[in-house]
Amino acid sequence: MDIQLKRGLIEVCVLAALLGGESYGYALIKDISDCMEVSESTLYPILKRLENASMLTVSSREHNGRLRKYYSITPLGRARIDEFESDKREMTNVFNYIEKKKGEAANDKN
Repeated sequence: MDIQLKRGLIEVCVLAALLGGESYGYALIKDISDCMEVSESTLYPILKRLENASMLTVSSREHNGRLRKYYSITPLGRARIDEFESDKREMTNVFNYIEKKKGEAANDKN
């Protein structure tokens, strides 16, 4: 999968994972891995980018003697999910168009 496309999909998956409440990095990786493989080295820059875009907020709390960052979705993050749903309809139209053209091309060869 194209790296830019994957990065964008991971961003939306992170935001969707936070719809149920705040979470932390490792838990997000486990949650997102249900639909897509993601590593720490991929996730943390995405979390920082989403924070810089005001789509999530970050707070730190101690857990087992260490500070753990917890992430929460913001209204802008929820709006991004809504935008993605609109994008999904457009992408579905693109996939349908491609399948139609492939079918037409296959029929033309026969």
